Amino acid sequence: MKLYVTVIGLFLILMNFFPQGIMAQEKTQFAMVGLSHGHSPWFFEWGKQEGMELVGVYEPDAALANRFKERYDLDESLIYDDLDKMLEEKKPEGILVFGPIFYHLEAVEAAAPRGIHVMVEKPLATNLKDAKRMAALARENNIHLLTNYETSWYPSTEKTYRLFEQDHGQLGEIHKMVFHHGHQGPKEIGVGPEFLAWLTDPKLNGGGALVDFGCYGANIMTYLRHGERPISVRAVTKNYKPEIYDKVDDEATIIVDYKDAQGIIQASWNWPFNRKDMEVYGQSGYVITKDDEHMRWRFAGQKEVGSEVKAEELDLISNPFVYFDNVIKGNFEPAPYSLYSLENNLMVVEILDAAKESATTGKTVRLK
Repeated sequence: MKLYVTVIGLFLILMNFFPQGIMAQEKTQFAMVGLSHGHSPWFFEWGKQEGMELVGVYEPDAALANRFKERYDLDESLIYDDLDKMLEEKKPEGILVFGPIFYHLEAVEAAAPRGIHVMVEKPLATNLKDAKRMAALARENNIHLLTNYETSWYPSTEKTYRLFEQDHGQLGEIHKMVFHHGHQGPKEIGVGPEFLAWLTDPKLNGGGALVDFGCYGANIMTYLRHGERPISVRAVTKNYKPEIYDKVDDEATIIVDYKDAQGIIQASWNWPFNRKDMEVYGQSGYVITKDDEHMRWRFAGQKEVGSEVKAEELDLISNPFVYFDNVIKGNFEPAPYSLYSLENNLMVVEILDAAKESATTGKTVRLK
């Protein structure tokens, strides 16, 4: 009896000091808003973890919703074709937005007043007006509004940032950043018909390759430059395959000028293979990435070093949904101008808007 009382007492003491450690945190309730993006299967196939629960799926296309229901054995009660009804009945803590970019604003307008956190697939919005409205709603309603990029959870992206931060004296100030992002083209790689339909629509996607892949470089350079505001943007777009992409560009080169640095973004639906790599040059060294884990760098007076970098050694969360889950649970807050952050992604949309204007007018656009 005495032993029993002692054990109970010890448990109560531990509960007072470590309430979160003793009692497992409740599962975060998520809902999917849109399924037409080619990345939407990520959450179902590898993103969802033990600490997450899917409570609702909004998709206005009944045939598409039914395919996901059958493929992932989803309960009929999860599926909705009315966004407001789904949010009202299911009350998720966070939504994952995987539909046309044009409707990102609609999702935030529905979620923010309800106090629901939002993660959208890149980029934040199709235009700066919508992006600013989304940011205002997020701030007014005290919610997190994050943007997910595949490159945000690349160990090579984070390692590049840290090399310039930690070994600043050896690499020197960044003067040039060159980004190569894209693939052979969405139709060529076989994206689904629902995705292709809006990806090649200038209203729903906001543009072609310029938006689809130009956003990656803008996001990473904003991170590397600690949110420094560019002075100007110049862009040239091409349409090499008008028989396939008759409404949007399939090739874009964007030059982003800073006071003492330059970013060059090469976004393309014409690469002979998939690319997500970059080159960053300092005064006395460089860092060049090949893919998500393989990279090389060189300091002045030293030989080039090649490395395979793993997320574990950087303590990097390589699952965007786990990252979002941690933010919702209050385990950490995205740093200003970090890759997922609202500040960074407002800048991204501003750069893309300026690039589209420059490509249309043939003139350099100075940021206000």
